[in-house]
Amino acid sequence: MNDIPDIYETAATETVELANRLAADTPDNHPWDVADGMLAGAVHYWLYSRQPCGDPMCEDCAPIATAEQRLAELKRVIEEMARDSDYYHSPTDSNVGRA
Repeated sequence: MNDIPDIYETAATETVELANRLAADTPDNHPWDVADGMLAGAVHYWLYSRQPCGDPMCEDCAPIATAEQRLAELKRVIEEMARDSDYYHSPTDSNVGRA
């Protein structure tokens, strides 16, 4: 169980480092394009990792037993991670008060 936070942190850190390298190696590419590519790969892997086992009675797979259930869970996880991010709010957001 103790390996889960370590692998989570390692995967997140290495993903950011890879994105930074890709952005630095290809300065003509917009950072949004790099980020979109990274996100596409992450979503692809996340969906791959959440394939149900095939046993229709499996309790562990019940919440992800259909494509729509997997998509709903993915959206939930993405929203949670986004809200927890240091970058969720920006001082340049259009809804930030200015005095």
